[in-house]
Amino acid sequence: MLDNRLQACADMVSGNGIVCDIGTDHAYLATELIISGKCQKVIASDINISPLGSARRTVEKNNLTDKIEMILSDGLENVPLDNVSDIVIAGMGGETIIDILHKCPELAESKIRLILQPMTKSEVLRKWLYDSNFAITSEKVAEDNDKLYVIMCAEWSGQFQRLTETEALAGFFDKDDPLAKRYISNEVTRLRKVSSALEKGGMRSEAVHFSALAYKLENGIDKVSINEVYDYLNEVYPVDVQETWDNSGLLVENYDMECTKIMLSLDITIPSIYEAECKGAELMISHHPVIFRPLKKINRKSPVFRLIYSDISAICMHTNLDIAKGGTNGVILRKFAEHLEFENDPEFFEDCGNGNNLGWICTLKEHMTVEKFGQLLKDFFGCPYVRMNRYGSHKVKRFAFCSGSGGSMLDLAISKKCDAFITGDVKHDIWIDANNRHITLFDCGHFHTENLVLDELRCTIEEKFPQIEVILAETSIDPAVYL
Repeated sequence: MLDNRLQACADMVSGNGIVCDIGTDHAYLATELIISGKCQKVIASDINISPLGSARRTVEKNNLTDKIEMILSDGLENVPLDNVSDIVIAGMGGETIIDILHKCPELAESKIRLILQPMTKSEVLRKWLYDSNFAITSEKVAEDNDKLYVIMCAEWSGQFQRLTETEALAGFFDKDDPLAKRYISNEVTRLRKVSSALEKGGMRSEAVHFSALAYKLENGIDKVSINEVYDYLNEVYPVDVQETWDNSGLLVENYDMECTKIMLSLDITIPSIYEAECKGAELMISHHPVIFRPLKKINRKSPVFRLIYSDISAICMHTNLDIAKGGTNGVILRKFAEHLEFENDPEFFEDCGNGNNLGWICTLKEHMTVEKFGQLLKDFFGCPYVRMNRYGSHKVKRFAFCSGSGGSMLDLAISKKCDAFITGDVKHDIWIDANNRHITLFDCGHFHTENLVLDELRCTIEEKFPQIEVILAETSIDPAVYL
């Protein structure tokens, strides 16, 4: 007699061929599958000799040695898959299950059903399955000793659907199932506790995100007008403050002008649009404009063509996001303030009027060597390296920064008596100028000084529209590699 957890696994077995019970422990599942008549043969494997010995005793006790084959194996490593119809992996952490499946590439494009019962990280396992082109065909919750367990059946689909964070958390249950409702309710409670802890720890954007996830799990995802999203962003980061040469705003419309999912990316590229397609996003919001210069032709390899073809809208928030309070440079300032002690309040670097500014000037309480400061910048921005000029000052106390490509503002940093200036995309002549004028110049990269604003942008949207799925693009990565 199986407990409810293992019985739920047994119920999902097709019975059409050989079943592999990975991590069999006492072989209770394998034995029940044979005794019940559901299966004619089972392979029972375990990574350790001791549990395999316990399993063998169960098999011998029930006179099933001719029906159940015992194999010592690390996951599926030594398991023959000929005529196997189902693989059961139960009672392990989600990440351990992923590791076992990842090491068996033969599962790709096979007809083998995967019956998986993760003890932890169910959402991570769901996401991995879809990232690996499997699809969950059924999922249920079993209860044993007041504990709820998730059991899922997955099969190779070959489809390019990708799960969002909310979808990975929500699973694929029958929503009328009382146990599934309890499971989702528990997840909502857990997410709210995480949000509360993050809020107390001063991690506001992360707290808002977990609160929004809890909202969607409890209430579902709902449509919002794209114009409503744009109007709100325009209030927070006014488009009319953008530089005259810029092209921020709602640049591409879609047919319905509604969205349930928004993807955020520093740039709108073919890979990021493909990710948006796979995750079902109807709107992309980027920092850099997808249309910057006048277009004389739109070819099929153009991101603009792909957006229109895929019926995805695009909002681009560029220099207005850099300039507006709480935008790109505001995020950097907050990051510095969390880790450094300032002698006085930060000052505007370039005053843009009406309370807006481009960059900030900060004065440390104590001098810091340029080497130590450079390492700190590397950690702050998460960049693979920081470039620094050879003949700058030896110590930093007063410094200015401007995200993106701000090399042209070096003269302003010097005129404001800064020891150092932090930006990205520094050209050769600017390095020479910095050396000649003995100011330390740090190039932390265009991508790395701007990509961190996406977390803040997600927070801004989720506070206002918790019913929308806001996705940070996994394809929003540095376009360069470093050899």
